[in-house]
Amino acid sequence: MLFVDDESLVLQGLRRTLHSMRQQWDMTFVDSAEKALEALAREPYDAIITDMKMPRTDGAQLLEEVKERYPAIVRIVLSGQANQEAVLRSIGPAHQYLSKPCDPQELKLRLGQAFVMRDLLRNTTVRALVSGLKSIPSLPGMYHEIMAELRSEDSSLERIARIISKDAGMTAKVLQLANSAFMGVRYEVSNPTQAVTLIGTEMVRALVLSVHVFSQFEDQKGAAPYLTALWGHSIAVGSLAQRIAAAEKCAKGLVDESFTAGLLHDIGKLVLLAQMPKEYSAILETVEKKQGMLAAAEKEQFGCTHADLGAYLMSIWGLPHPLIHAVAYHDHPSESVEKRFSSLTAVHGADAVVSSTIGSLILQDVQLDEKYLQELGLSGREPGWRDLYNQQIEQAKMETRKADDERKNTLCR
Repeated sequence: MLFVDDESLVLQGLRRTLHSMRQQWDMTFVDSAEKALEALAREPYDAIITDMKMPRTDGAQLLEEVKERYPAIVRIVLSGQANQEAVLRSIGPAHQYLSKPCDPQELKLRLGQAFVMRDLLRNTTVRALVSGLKSIPSLPGMYHEIMAELRSEDSSLERIARIISKDAGMTAKVLQLANSAFMGVRYEVSNPTQAVTLIGTEMVRALVLSVHVFSQFEDQKGAAPYLTALWGHSIAVGSLAQRIAAAEKCAKGLVDESFTAGLLHDIGKLVLLAQMPKEYSAILETVEKKQGMLAAAEKEQFGCTHADLGAYLMSIWGLPHPLIHAVAYHDHPSESVEKRFSSLTAVHGADAVVSSTIGSLILQDVQLDEKYLQELGLSGREPGWRDLYNQQIEQAKMETRKADDERKNTLCR
């Protein structure tokens, strides 16, 4: 770990605070950005934790340089400065933003979570690609919709939240912001609507229109056929996971968390389609032709699966652990040490049900884990979950017909 702060007393305080971690972490403390870059040039580091306000080269400038030269490093701002300017300057280069004074347990938890997931990504090129991401692109239609709403003179927080809640990339980004010290929240935020409310309309507008934390997929012929299907699948799984959790009489927080986890469960596929469209499209075509397993093909090509990749991204962005856990194990929940109903359970069940009704093998990559359900005392739940999905489909059809009728009436007037 490399710690950077221009105040010697702060560095001394960090040494004392983190003294108990010296057996687990190899720590270096320097008092300037220039010395930090010299240290990075001499030897590799897993993470850099820097103050924001420093002379000559500040924390944001330092992390921009680190991101360019050493993209695989986890980059964290540790600062007492949390105004809007700091947010706008740090959101691009920093993965996470923690406040002073440093809570060693929180720092240990966040870094430990990131490193566990990172170990699943043995391909250093893929790891650097994920660590260097500023945003996860959205479908052009969704991107234009949120931009139009934010530019509108009468933009509504409710409408902004509704749009963001339909898109995995936007949802992941607002959750990254809401769970940072920028917002001063002392609890984990897993609900995109709650995240948007915490951030506020003006901050969302500034982040999106000034810093461009949202982006759209470019015109990529190889990836295009898969994007719309993947978007629809993510919405369907999130909605069904929410219904399953509600049917199991879970608390509202877990019901909402299940929707978010379902929306994000295939976020690794979005990253691969956005960042490596030719390579990933070739894998998808091969799987389609040979009727193979997608996860096995991903592992062979990249050394990791889309679930590993998605969980790692969410961990370095500081998203809540239950969401990371659900994404990491949604295809194979038996490998999880958790043995109780959770958002992982809801997402796995929803993904298995939805996937079984779809022809495309990019979405047909999971089978219901009967052993896992038996361990949780949930054997025999699948028919009920399929009924919930059929109800969801019928409701969606009704809403579509209603929207079509309203458009026709508007045109007639």
